[in-house]
Amino acid sequence: MMKPIIHLIAAFTATLCIATFFTSTLLVELFGTHETIAVVKNLIVMPGLFILIPAMAITGATGVALSKVKSGKIVKKKLKRMPFIAANGLLVLLPAAIMLDLWAASGLFDSRFYIVQGIELMAGAVNLTLMSLNIRDGFKVSGKLRK
Repeated sequence: MMKPIIHLIAAFTATLCIATFFTSTLLVELFGTHETIAVVKNLIVMPGLFILIPAMAITGATGVALSKVKSGKIVKKKLKRMPFIAANGLLVLLPAAIMLDLWAASGLFDSRFYIVQGIELMAGAVNLTLMSLNIRDGFKVSGKLRK
């Protein structure tokens, strides 16, 4: 019965990472200097992504394994969200984080930087919402939250 605990810890870790990246980006963009923006962008990549990516992989793997034990409408909803969360992360958030880190480290705070930053924030908000819905639905499935 370790799978549910591992799944819960990994899901919370991944969601907390995304929330931290999102919040720190907003705060540093509003109140920071180019130097502090560069530091935050670098921390998101290292160690941030090295915490987030395994947490997401573990969440997905344990979620699929748990879906073989429990089924129903709520589990199906969770499983439908996961490919979108993964694709958004791999195709938008990961490359954006790396590019923004490289540009910020080089002092390239031009329109391209801010366009990608806007896209990253929107994609992050979408993933944060979908991941939060999956956590809520996970609590429903486990009986820890009323349906």
